Amino acid sequence: EVQLQASGGGLVQAGGSLRLSCSYSGFTYDDYAIGWFRQAPGKEREGVTLISSADGTTEYVDSVKGRFTISRDKDKNMVYLQMNSLKPEDTAVYYCASDPNLDLRRLLRYGRHWIVSWGQGTQVTVSS
Repeated sequence: EVQLQASGGGLVQAGGSLRLSCSYSGFTYDDYAIGWFRQAPGKEREGVTLISSADGTTEYVDSVKGRFTISRDKDKNMVYLQMNSLKPEDTAVYYCASDPNLDLRRLLRYGRHWIVSWGQGTQVTVSS
């Protein structure tokens, strides 16, 4: 059973930075996509960024490009989300997620409907 554990959320002022971490374990397949979704109050969950374990390919939602960076440490079984230049609209609960599907673009856009593995969320609040 895949287990995902997210941490690192908090309260930050607009323009500030945070780094989220996700530890993972239990994968039974060789390759997978892993990354972050978020859900703001009253809104649908949306894909933020994903990384492929097969080749390190990444995908980002347009609203975070240039500000957020996803990375993975294979040896430590960790995935990180470095969030810079945070905006109030980035306020949400952030979820670590993983799926054996490697179509990152499709996963990012539609994966909230079928992604098989989710961690618990971590709250990110950006004050203006």
